Order: sequence, then structure tokens, then C-alpha cells
Amino acid sequence: MSTLNQRIQKRYNRISGIYDTMDQMIRESWRRELLGHVHGRVLEAGVGTGANLPFYPEKAEVTGIDFSRGMLDRARKKLEQGPNNSRIHLEEADIQALPFADDTFDFVVSTCVFCSVPDPVLGLRELKRVCKPDGRILMLEHMRSKNPVVGVLMDLLNPLTVRLWGANINRRTMDNIRRAGLTVLEEKPLFYSILKKLVLRP
Repeated sequence: MSTLNQRIQKRYNRISGIYDTMDQMIRESWRRELLGHVHGRVLEAGVGTGANLPFYPEKAEVTGIDFSRGMLDRARKKLEQGPNNSRIHLEEADIQALPFADDTFDFVVSTCVFCSVPDPVLGLRELKRVCKPDGRILMLEHMRSKNPVVGVLMDLLNPLTVRLWGANINRRTMDNIRRAGLTVLEEKPLFYSILKKLVLRP
């Protein structure tokens, strides 16, 4: 694991205890809309503390990965306290080098993950690799604002957010998605141009 990976991993381990409070920007209705129709084999890349787990249908067999043990510990506690979650499996893994064969999953999910992946294009290419050709990649992602003034402000604040918890708030995620060779099927703004729901084809 690279030094940058280790540094970001330590930051997320450190903030895992308060991350649920920080994650309030994502509404439950958005999670429900994103996940309500998934089925078959599902990969959640960057499962974090498990905020999405209650919203998966029973017909979904979910594998959740994260590279932060602190975040995974929180997710496992939620699974233990909930109803029968035998269809959900959690493991430690790096989104930039997924331990799965090509064309494994019917759906791949990520929510507010690609702000912190050290090499976002490599991570997106990994999602493409493990998703079946007729599958879908579903995302809730925040990114640099298209508003010129807000975008510059996000650029100025970015070094602080990276230092505090490893998140880049000014990533040009739509550009990265195209560089990774993914096709955008749906692009729905949820909070101006900063937070979007995305449906991608590998």
C-alpha cells in the first residue's frame, strides 16, 4: 500500500466514530431511490460505516468493501444490531485493486467515495472491470461546483479538507468518469452541481 493510501486510511480510521454525523448530507430518500431496485450480486465500494446497508432489498446479495478497519468495525456493529443480514458480507479491500474477477457483479454502488480515492480514475476502472457488461454502476457523488465562484472557493478549502479527513471537495468527477471509459446513462443533480445521482454503464 502506498504512503498516500496509508495516510488517508489512518484519517478515516480516526474519524470513523463521528463519520455518521458528518454523513448527514446524504438524505435517506436519496439512498432509498438509488438502491431500491438493485438485485443479484452487488458490490458496495467504500461501504464506510454501513449507512446504505438498511436500504438494500432482500433480493440483493451484497459485498461491502472499505480500506478503513475503523469504518468497517462500525458497519459490522450495525449489521449485528439489525435483522437477519446474512446476505451482506463485509471485507477490507482497496477500491484501486479489487480482489474480484472480471464481470462479477450485477450492480456496483458507491456513495461519496471518489473524493478520497488516491487515484480516482484507477478506482473507477476497477469498478468497470468487476461490473458485468450488462450491469450498472450507481453513484451518489459530490464534486467541484460548476459555479465559477463556488468552484474557486472549493479549490481554496480543499487542502484543509484533505488534511482533516482525506476528502478532496474539488474533484472533477464527471471528467474522471469519462477518462475511465464509463458511459453516463443518468446524471441527476441533487444539490446544485455539487452532489449528483449517477447511473453508469461499464
